[in-house]
Amino acid sequence: LTGLFLAMHYTSDTTTAFSSVTHICRDVNYGWIIRYMHANGASMFFICLFMHVGRGLYYGSYTFLETWNIGVILLFAMMATAF
Repeated sequence: LTGLFLAMHYTSDTTTAFSSVTHICRDVNYGWIIRYMHANGASMFFICLFMHVGRGLYYGSYTFLETWNIGVILLFAMMATAF
């Protein structure tokens, strides 16, 4: 949800990207808190994701090859989308 609010003010052009981030933090009402909530929420999401993978490793879920491979593909897809 915070990503949608940030995307309303962000421009991906290389010459104006930093200016748009500065605009979000300074000129948008509560833009700084939206930016920090987005960053912290994404970090928490990935921490939970890695804990979920760790739980699967601990309990031996990797023996179910098809399910495990689909999970790895989803993990890589989420990481590629985020970065």
